[in-house]
Amino acid sequence: MFPTALSLLLLFLLPFSNAIKFALPPAKLPTEKCIWNAAHINALVIVTANVSPGPNQRIDIEIIDATPQRNVYLSKKDIKGETRLAVTAHAEDEIGVCFKNHLAPEVRTEMDRNMTRTIDLDVDVGADAVDYNAIANQESLSGLETEMRKLEGVVKEIVDELNYLKKREEKFADTNLSTNERVQTFAWLTLVSLVGLGVWQIFHLRAFFKRKYLID
Repeated sequence: MFPTALSLLLLFLLPFSNAIKFALPPAKLPTEKCIWNAAHINALVIVTANVSPGPNQRIDIEIIDATPQRNVYLSKKDIKGETRLAVTAHAEDEIGVCFKNHLAPEVRTEMDRNMTRTIDLDVDVGADAVDYNAIANQESLSGLETEMRKLEGVVKEIVDELNYLKKREEKFADTNLSTNERVQTFAWLTLVSLVGLGVWQIFHLRAFFKRKYLID
């Protein structure tokens, strides 16, 4: 049982690959294609995009977040070959890497059917974005010390994730408690209103019957 648990722990600690490859067709008014990755506040995000060559096409890249403000971290036009970009997340939300493939104005729209550009995208977030080889060379760390530094970064990310989930749980608990209090208050108001309406109807009918001399 111990080896299995250890294997699962190591699997959980290993960084997940955020690499993706896709084709992006051109257009005079291109549709934005975004790849989203979750990121904690102040997390380092490294974006590596490798764009294949293609005539009469211009690839633009923009890095944004999923907050209501749609903050734009970085925007760059006409990227070619391998492009490496780095940003720091300013909010607890997803970071989107968005691409547009613009067709040159002199090219007729019907000629873009066989035109496309392939993008190899690799997004590293948090501990995965840190260059531990450079740190090892700078601080003269051994191989074991470098691996321990990597694990330290991964564990910190796990702790940050747990703290984030804890805050969300507390927020949901407060919302649930507030909703229950409002429902209880509404139920009591409804009950009091019904009782008051019933009493008023009884007195109103009694007065009506007295006016009609149906009761004393």
